[in-house]
Amino acid sequence: MTHSRRDFLKTSAAAAATTAIGARILAAGDALGAPLPTPGDPAVKALMQVALDVAKASGASYADVRVSARRQQNVNTRDRIVQGASDTDTFGLGVRTLVDGAWGFAATNDLTKDAIAQVTRSAIDQAKANRASQLKPVRLAPTPANQVGEWKTPIQTDPWSVSIPEKVALLLDANAAAAKVRGVRNVTSSMFFLKEEKTLMTSDGSYIVQTVYRTQPSMSITAVSDDRTDFQTRQSNDVAPMGRGYEHVLEANLGENAARWAADAVAKLSAKPVEPGRYDLLLHPSNLWLTIHETIAHPTELDRALGYEANYAGTSFVAPPEKVLGQLKYGSDVMNIVGDREQDGSLGRVMWDDEAVRPVTFDIIKDGVFVDYQTTREQASMLDWYYKKIGKPVRSYGCSYAQSWSDVQFQRMPNVSLKPGKQDTTWDDMIAGMDKGVAIVGDGSFSIDQQRYNGQFAGQVFYEVKGGKIVGMLKDVAYQFQTPVFWKAMDRIGGPRSYHLGGAFGDAKGQPGQANSVSHGCVPAHFTQVNIINTGRKA
Repeated sequence: MTHSRRDFLKTSAAAAATTAIGARILAAGDALGAPLPTPGDPAVKALMQVALDVAKASGASYADVRVSARRQQNVNTRDRIVQGASDTDTFGLGVRTLVDGAWGFAATNDLTKDAIAQVTRSAIDQAKANRASQLKPVRLAPTPANQVGEWKTPIQTDPWSVSIPEKVALLLDANAAAAKVRGVRNVTSSMFFLKEEKTLMTSDGSYIVQTVYRTQPSMSITAVSDDRTDFQTRQSNDVAPMGRGYEHVLEANLGENAARWAADAVAKLSAKPVEPGRYDLLLHPSNLWLTIHETIAHPTELDRALGYEANYAGTSFVAPPEKVLGQLKYGSDVMNIVGDREQDGSLGRVMWDDEAVRPVTFDIIKDGVFVDYQTTREQASMLDWYYKKIGKPVRSYGCSYAQSWSDVQFQRMPNVSLKPGKQDTTWDDMIAGMDKGVAIVGDGSFSIDQQRYNGQFAGQVFYEVKGGKIVGMLKDVAYQFQTPVFWKAMDRIGGPRSYHLGGAFGDAKGQPGQANSVSHGCVPAHFTQVNIINTGRKA
């Protein structure tokens, strides 16, 4: 059943109250309907200590315990109706144990002493079973013990302090603005919010409390030709998800931008189909972030390079480590890629990872040469031979993450970003420097092989450039590449003023699958003689 805006505003308050009551989860010892415990609650800390005590008494050389309360909210609209509004939360505890060099993990949402002791013994039993078939024992890279602290995503407005009717009103107003543009057939819009309150306690004395917020506003606008023979869509993905509060929704200016995005969708209907061939290519950061994600961030995950991980994104051509570290020419000399969990507003920003490691900014590609992988404590010790060779201390880069209390933490990418050039070159400057080529704004569909080597990427809006000017819009454009060849063709990049954070709210990995949120910062980048194909539909 669908509702008009007026109907929804009448009923949403009652519906929200019902949802909130239904989503409450009982905390240990609390009465029916009690609120979830807050991060750092002394009673929760005492229960976490039970797990560590049982783990130590059972022979674990290391153990960590995570308690998390994870809340998500989705608000979705289409044209003039509300498609849905949901608010869900989950709360529980996960225990990871290292016994004789093998991992075990178990989790529960029953926060009583007996249940926690039992789930810890289950993790111990699993570790012992895993050791029987494990070829080499796990070694953990050193990290400072007794890390104690609290951190919260810097936000201005908690998304849950804003009513659902207010959020719906903003979305429906934006839909109406887009619908005014002649040729627009339908509009969808949404808001997605995440709040995760996570407490981590380790057997080496660390006790960390973190609260993370993430926010994503989005729109999708579809235009249809008068004769109904063509349709084109414009996504709002130049507004990226971010690690911010509700202020990110307001600053996205959906209502003001809707008409521009709608005009783009309509213009694509009459755009000239691209002629296949080799062109100079200029990628806006709103497109390039996804290319970085797929061709750099995924293949430089060490578990993929070693063949331990193949789900969703395959393994990696950046292997074996002993033949590529410090040797593989990944791209041109202007290519400098770093990993971090520090950038303001980024989805990957935290103060500690899920192993109580303080992340640092680290080089992945320097002057076009591949120099390091993304690592956890376990993975970093696998590269001790390389770090000794280059005179660098063995340490994790803080890339351990678990989606929720019921998932075991493992290697997940941090923010992986292309550093700006030394000259403060802008997008317009780079257009002016092009003689003949194609410029792409916004990310679109993509396809890439299981080694992250051969790929094909599209976008949202495509422009023909001649003589340093945009002369018209193109459609049905995709660029093909082999990863190292593509990045070696990058000859010019933008400067600090043109830096932009793109991102993925739900990057999947693992089996069972988990989703991680990650940002990729980058600048406009120019590539010489890239193969462009026409993806047009045939009647």
